[in-house]
Amino acid sequence: MARVLEGYLHGVNLGGWLSQCDHTKKRYDTFITEADFATIRSWGMDHVRVPVDYELVEDRDGNYIEEGFGYISRAIEWAKKNGLHMILDLHKTFGYSFDLGYGESGFFDNEAYQERFYRLWEEFARRYGSEVENVVFELLNEVTAKEYSDTWNRVSTTCIGRIRKIAPDMRIIIGGYYNNSIEALVDLAAPVDDKIIYTFHCYEPLIFTHQGAPWVDGMDTSFRMPFASTYRTYSKNSSTQVDAFKNLELATFKAFDPEQILGEEYFERMLAEAVRVAEERNVALYCGEFGVIDRAQAKDVLAWYQTFIKVMDRHGIGRAAWSYKQMDFGLVDPYVDPVREELLKLI
Repeated sequence: MARVLEGYLHGVNLGGWLSQCDHTKKRYDTFITEADFATIRSWGMDHVRVPVDYELVEDRDGNYIEEGFGYISRAIEWAKKNGLHMILDLHKTFGYSFDLGYGESGFFDNEAYQERFYRLWEEFARRYGSEVENVVFELLNEVTAKEYSDTWNRVSTTCIGRIRKIAPDMRIIIGGYYNNSIEALVDLAAPVDDKIIYTFHCYEPLIFTHQGAPWVDGMDTSFRMPFASTYRTYSKNSSTQVDAFKNLELATFKAFDPEQILGEEYFERMLAEAVRVAEERNVALYCGEFGVIDRAQAKDVLAWYQTFIKVMDRHGIGRAAWSYKQMDFGLVDPYVDPVREELLKLI
């Protein structure tokens, strides 16, 4: 079994609060409050993952916004007060976002942008580096293209080195290309020390977890499917509803009897590579995002979670569900009302 990230086994993302939002004071002050941290703790969670965009703490010229850092400091205090740990996740940096719609570009080709990234993490380290018992740093959310792999390894290694000069004991999370895919883990730079954690995200099978999602190219927004479907059905629906998979027999489905209902064996096969890499490199493994869209039926949402979490628990992998509120996946939103009690016992 891979190393376990203690204190970060059962968590939830606070997406849409300090990231992927309109970046207004009203949003920061009202979308998430201390009462939400108390609620999360009452669910039995041990941590929150807090995505932040650079706009929270930097203006366009790179000058720091003190009030923005105040929100991060407040989140850390609220987490501590409620017995929770926290992951500080830089969801967007100047020149890069996982979502092309934000219009950020150039980061992987621009050393000035990369220097700005290093300086921001040095600032985080100066401010929060003493919180090693309560906070973990996550360098950057979801690198996209595989072509960025070598550059990302250089940038992330450099950034870790600069953080280490200020916060030598801080644990640091790193993910890879294809939006923190399991496939990318093997191509991540070898861990520089024993405080590095490898992360992946899981929204598989995408055709189920993102059914009807308008941002998935090729997806009919009226498309729906139950979780308990055959591998043949998953393969067919993927090849007709997702442009990236058009007319393809996906290997993850082809490996199984086409008439078999998708089950734990699918996730076991998928996670095997992540577990192998983590064990070989002696790093802790962490799943920073997973979940099912609010367009799915509640009973199917629960069935997916039950199946996925069984496999995660079998391998001792910590995780944070996406997401606490809204963002198309909100755990407090009405679509999971019929199954929320059972669902929260799993996460």
